[in-house]
Amino acid sequence: MSEFSNHEKYKMSFERYLEQYGKMTYRNVGISMLPMLKQDRDLFTVEKKTKMRCRKYDVVLYRRPPHQYVLHRVVEVRSDGYVILGDNCENKEYGIGDQDILGVMTSFVHRGKTVKTDDLSYRIYVHVWYWMYPVRRCLMRCRRRLGRMWHVFQHHFGRKVV
Repeated sequence: MSEFSNHEKYKMSFERYLEQYGKMTYRNVGISMLPMLKQDRDLFTVEKKTKMRCRKYDVVLYRRPPHQYVLHRVVEVRSDGYVILGDNCENKEYGIGDQDILGVMTSFVHRGKTVKTDDLSYRIYVHVWYWMYPVRRCLMRCRRRLGRMWHVFQHHFGRKVV
């Protein structure tokens, strides 16, 4: 989602910002939360995580060491942490603990319209989108394989086929 480099030390980290202000609104970077959040168009608002555990389908902002911040969805709550998945991702991420999570998304702006995460339409979208995960995962794999086959085909014939 976002990464800070060493020459950007003057910028406030997400951790410090959330600690100081309690919430933040940020422009989406990356494609892992498509179709809900489009890069450079949509905004999301995150509130600082409280001591309460996150719930299934919460979208959380967490930190991958050393300086990568990620916004993905909780798809399973376990006693020792969470299983997390981006809406446009094929593979789940395991081992994310409460200590890694900085905040929970409370709303977002999609195509100019503000959507709150407790809206019924959003909750229905989330359940349907995750219910379709096995189908989406299969389609992503097929698309990737077709792309590889197309690349081999182009390479084999020595010219780019349009």
